[in-house]
Amino acid sequence: MTLTILNAPFGSNPGSFNFERTGPAHVLYFEDSPRRVRVKLAGVTVADSRRMKLLHETGRIVVYYFHKDDIRGDLLVPSDHTSECPFKGTARYWSVRVGDRVAENVVWAYDDPIDGAPDLAGYRAFYWNKMDAWFEEDEQVFGHARDPYHRIDVVPSSRHVKIRVGGEVVAETTRPQILFESSLPSRYYIPEEDVRADLLEKSDTTSVCPYKGIASYLSVRVGGELHPDVIWTYREPRLAVSKVEDHLCFFDEKVAVELDGELQEPPKTHWS
Repeated sequence: MTLTILNAPFGSNPGSFNFERTGPAHVLYFEDSPRRVRVKLAGVTVADSRRMKLLHETGRIVVYYFHKDDIRGDLLVPSDHTSECPFKGTARYWSVRVGDRVAENVVWAYDDPIDGAPDLAGYRAFYWNKMDAWFEEDEQVFGHARDPYHRIDVVPSSRHVKIRVGGEVVAETTRPQILFESSLPSRYYIPEEDVRADLLEKSDTTSVCPYKGIASYLSVRVGGELHPDVIWTYREPRLAVSKVEDHLCFFDEKVAVELDGELQEPPKTHWS
């Protein structure tokens, strides 16, 4: 499972241990990754490593760190920009230049980390979305680095799920696919035929998940009021979650969910 987010062992709302945690509330964990990772800009490979590191940090998505020798130094342009982290120290930055293309302040490093931080010296990280393409082995990865402790299970169910938006029943099913994802609320994926299509409006919004694929969104209009982007769907999900194809999922944070006749408490997430 994810280690440092929400109800994960070192997240903001962990479960119970059989020992007293006496360390810092903000956890940093730096570990080896066996995966070869490459990152490209303007079609050129800027970094290519078989000795990757992963940094896990409380409340943050896992970040890949490359050894400095696995980055093309001829493409890096030193920057005067710096930033301060109370848990890691002072970060220095580089831009990446490939021909006429420049990604400003896209690489950072903590070459003199503060006491108590992991030994980050000699390693560099990239802002994911400022680069064009990322690969783990030969598979392109979208969104952010994949966490080796993250797990997703999609399970067919006969639970009775009813969704209300603005007081109106928009969906009802006894054949959901329930997606259980590490440290995140359970999500109920409902067959399209069990959702009221007359209340749905297409949205231009999309999002990317490195584990599930590219999501498109739908809004719901009830009584003249638009509830934007309260539904998402994966039309071409990754193989591991193929059961959710052509199913619709509602933000439990933004709608009323009944499960087996019981109204559910909305989960508290950054989508709330």
